[in-house]
Amino acid sequence: MHIQPANLKKLTAALTDVIARCAKVASVDLGVLNRLLAHVPEDMTVTVEAGLKLAALQTELARRGQWLPLDPPHPDTLTIGELLATNASGPRRYGYGTARDHLIGLTAVLADGRVVSSGGKVVKNVAGYDLHKLFIGARGTLGVIVEATFKLRPLPEKEEFVAARCESLAQAETLMESVLNSPVTPVVFDAHRGGATLLSPSSIHSDQRGDKSVAAPFTLVLAFAGSRKEVEWQLGEARRLGFTEAMKLDYEKDFWAESEKPQRISVLPSRVCETLGALGNAPFVARAGNGLIWHRGAAIAKGELPNAKLTQRVKDAFDPKHIFPELPL
Repeated sequence: MHIQPANLKKLTAALTDVIARCAKVASVDLGVLNRLLAHVPEDMTVTVEAGLKLAALQTELARRGQWLPLDPPHPDTLTIGELLATNASGPRRYGYGTARDHLIGLTAVLADGRVVSSGGKVVKNVAGYDLHKLFIGARGTLGVIVEATFKLRPLPEKEEFVAARCESLAQAETLMESVLNSPVTPVVFDAHRGGATLLSPSSIHSDQRGDKSVAAPFTLVLAFAGSRKEVEWQLGEARRLGFTEAMKLDYEKDFWAESEKPQRISVLPSRVCETLGALGNAPFVARAGNGLIWHRGAAIAKGELPNAKLTQRVKDAFDPKHIFPELPL
């Protein structure tokens, strides 16, 4: 069943009806619930309805020199509800964290139509349990997020990107280690390689036996944000490490502009280079400092989902009749 409520009251009524008819909810469209409810620049907080697009929110916040430090792909079409449900993030995740780090309050509608709230609308809120964190990344399996409150950050005075080309995994691993052991604090720590159409024949490496399966070169990217003086100092340190090429986020936009849906891998940051080596020459974008990798090409075997039983128990508690989509275990 597809639900497209005109307001919160109609959403609760629709879910109550679904329960009564023992039906299932296939999708919920909150496009009408798209208001910015409250922005308090002095407190650096904002409360919005879940149907508001992320890009529209960022535009409004920028008028007061603030932003929600989340930069996932497709912000023009991604709603706040989808952002939270999928725990979407982007290149600046390394420096600013994920939605979990910025969400301070949430309102959701449960399977039986009850409206529940957790957290608050101020940063110094310590009442109750952080139940709203359960909805982050739950992909709509526990309930329908209808409203969220975030703490904000000031827009940085300056932001600069720099890159280093890596001719081998060994070189990349050494360079990544040097960044981690240096005094720099980047907000972006990425690795990327474009599609086959972006690679010239000379860029494909061969080993001493002429093995063409050896991975093609790729690029490490750093970004620094903050005051002009702070950024200039960090750029100087990065250049001494070998990050001498000016860079923009075009690689990120190009990767997500492709129609083919990428595959996702999550590994320990210490295993990023090892995992990239297993991708062959496939195009990828990796949050090298976080261990998240998106790639196109042959799938890599994944281990069993951790805490699957606990996750299922949470699902059973919030949605005992399983009217919402099942967990992707």
